[in-house]
Amino acid sequence: MPSQSNPPTGEESSRYARMDKFINRLTRLNRFQVRLGKLGRVGDEFVQKRVDILLAVELVRLSWSKSIGTAVLVTGDSDFVPAVEAAKDAGVLVQLWYSRNAVHNELISPVDEFFPITQELIDTVKLQ
Repeated sequence: MPSQSNPPTGEESSRYARMDKFINRLTRLNRFQVRLGKLGRVGDEFVQKRVDILLAVELVRLSWSKSIGTAVLVTGDSDFVPAVEAAKDAGVLVQLWYSRNAVHNELISPVDEFFPITQELIDTVKLQ
C-alpha cells in the first residue's frame, strides 16, 4: 500500500483510497489471491520488503501441496527462477506476464508460457 504521513495529506489519502479500491476489486476475482508485503524506509525512500520471498514461498507451498495446477506470475525479477523451477518440479504449469522493459532473460527460460503486458491489455483491464 502507498505510504502516508501522519496525518496524511489529501493526495496521500486519495492515492491510498485508490489502491485500496483496486486491491478490493482484485480480491473479489475468482481463484485470485492478493498478498501484500511490508513497506520499509531506507533513508528518505520507502521500499517494499518481503514481497519476493512471500510470493516464492507461496508458489512453492501451493505447488507441492497440489493446491494449484497453474501459476500465473506477473514479474520480471529473476529471483523467482528457483521458485518457478520448484513449481514445475511439482507438476505446475507456470505462466509469466511481464513488461518488455523490465524482464530478466533468466526468468523467461524456465516458465512454460510467457506473455508481454501490452498497453492494449492494460486498456482492456481498465475498462472492466
